[in-house]
Amino acid sequence: MKLRQLAIASLCSLAALGLVVAATSREDEKTGGATTVYADGRNAFSFPAANLSDEERTRFAIGNSFFRRNWVEAPASTTARDGLGPHFIARSCGGCHVQDGRGAPPDFRKGLSPAPGRPKPGDHPLGGQSLSAVGADMHEQPVALLMRLSVPGQDAHGGPKHDPVYGDQLDNAAVEGVKPEGQVTLRYETLRGRFKDGTPYSLLKPHYGFKDLGYGPMATDVMVSPRIAPQLIGVGLLEAIPAAEILRNAAEQAAAPGPIKGQVNQVWDAFAGKAMPGRFGWKANVATVAHQTAGAFLGDMGITSTHFAAEACTPGQTDCLAAPRGAKGQGVEIDDKTLADVIFYQATLAPPARRRVDDQQVLRGQALFAQVQCASCHRPSYTTTEGPFPSLSSKALNGQKIWPYTDLLLHDMGAGLADGRPDFQANGRQWKTPPLWGIGLIKDVNGHTRLLHDGRARGVLEAVLWHGGEAEEAKQKVLGMTRAEREALVKFVESL
Repeated sequence: MKLRQLAIASLCSLAALGLVVAATSREDEKTGGATTVYADGRNAFSFPAANLSDEERTRFAIGNSFFRRNWVEAPASTTARDGLGPHFIARSCGGCHVQDGRGAPPDFRKGLSPAPGRPKPGDHPLGGQSLSAVGADMHEQPVALLMRLSVPGQDAHGGPKHDPVYGDQLDNAAVEGVKPEGQVTLRYETLRGRFKDGTPYSLLKPHYGFKDLGYGPMATDVMVSPRIAPQLIGVGLLEAIPAAEILRNAAEQAAAPGPIKGQVNQVWDAFAGKAMPGRFGWKANVATVAHQTAGAFLGDMGITSTHFAAEACTPGQTDCLAAPRGAKGQGVEIDDKTLADVIFYQATLAPPARRRVDDQQVLRGQALFAQVQCASCHRPSYTTTEGPFPSLSSKALNGQKIWPYTDLLLHDMGAGLADGRPDFQANGRQWKTPPLWGIGLIKDVNGHTRLLHDGRARGVLEAVLWHGGEAEEAKQKVLGMTRAEREALVKFVESL
């Protein structure tokens, strides 16, 4: 009863905080079909699908409460939410996905002024790059930016092989009595160039490193990849896209002339117990909302579940192995019912409707988007399946015409964005085409406009200028645009 009252209160709170805007009649305005909400402002990413039943909305609110509330160390009197750690980077799902939105790189004290100095002994520069004189000192540790780790080879399911000491990601926090794994360092190098009309631009190239490593050095051949937490709107709809459509995208691109040759990433799903086309993660390395959610509970908060029942402590982390656990009736720290409610919550987060769809500058930008072949990878629309899919029992997401602007495929994006780290069938130069829906609301929701897998781009145009590889031809067309054309292109993307 208490949870139900909390759920009703949460729904009322969401409704009170939302800024509802007027609807128009264009089909592509309703980005999520019947699930679409007409909302903007700070809470634009936090509404349930518009077509959920009252019972489903209650379940949505219960899942929301577990998504946003902090977990605590075990043992604790709050047994429903204990079990944090031993290592972690956030105390709640909402700690990374603030307002269900996108993360950003850590804050800086002095913007991007040159910072003299060299790495201290013991620091771990990545990619062979010097960390001196390339940006500004970081004064907070990343939360919504995590560092994936692996060494050459594959695990039993064909995924990345973990660093033998630090596992598959660096956790910069720990419970009492356990050492944090380490801290991240970050500086930026400024790269400058010009559009063909002479207009200057600058890009920020990040250089990462580690310091204060708690368990000694990493493997000498460790590979590292920074990953920003993405916004969560529409993830259930993305899972409802038929797998045949993703395969068709790859087949059509393979048969077509030109450089665009996307690939499906076949990845292991713990819930299905088999390999499936990847849909989530910056390298499409996760197939379902369920696997993504349970994996993040373990990796980011140290919360065990039925499919991820072992703490992420490596053999050399003896303090981690000895730390208290918050195991409950099922022998894990989040039971199946609670986990399912959190999965349901994320899967039914509604995409907001497009804005300014009839604006002439936006329409001009839409034409340019197609003209320079952005839509070759950012496929505009799909119709979701009528059948069930693993993460969701609700039928609210079935049979919807949606407009996510993605092909869910891997593409070679060139040396500039390469992390050199394979992930299942993705190589070190490949990244998944991210959905574009909601991109124009990130500033309202999260107070920034940082884009790409590590947040290096400060807006849409910078993100385009980092494109290379298969997208080099499209980037060159954008470099040749007039200022008015560039502004129109950005306005269109920001209307999504």
